Amino acid sequence: MKCPFCGHLHDKVVDSRESKEGEAIRRRRQCLACHRRFTSYERIDEIPYMVVKKDGRRERFDRQKVLAGLLKACEKRPVSMIQLEAVADKAETMVQESSEREVSTRVLGEMIMNELKNLDKVAYVRFASVYLDFKDVQEFMSELKDLLKMRE
Repeated sequence: MKCPFCGHLHDKVVDSRESKEGEAIRRRRQCLACHRRFTSYERIDEIPYMVVKKDGRRERFDRQKVLAGLLKACEKRPVSMIQLEAVADKAETMVQESSEREVSTRVLGEMIMNELKNLDKVAYVRFASVYLDFKDVQEFMSELKDLLKMRE
């Protein structure tokens, strides 16, 4: 920590305590060169996790949005909330462990589709129909045929 008075780089911590809100640690320091005291605050640096949309826009990762999409796809299907939470957890972990702190929605969506394919085929088709944005019935039928081939 650089002394604000003389610029010396070495100091000692005289007192340390949490702020009233608990969001920072307040430290009283004493410069080892000029012996003057100053205060520093230590805070957690929260850089948001981001997803890159198909059109290039970036937005904050929203676990609730992932869970809402999963709930919609699994509506009236025999998939438990615990299973959906596990898929949402896996998606969140993927974003958090990304080296650039951002993941494309394409990669995220493919991971979710693979998880749904293992959980429930109908939920998978529902999610894929929205996520893949089929332009016509042929594209939709092609995906269904691929899914049927996998069953054989």
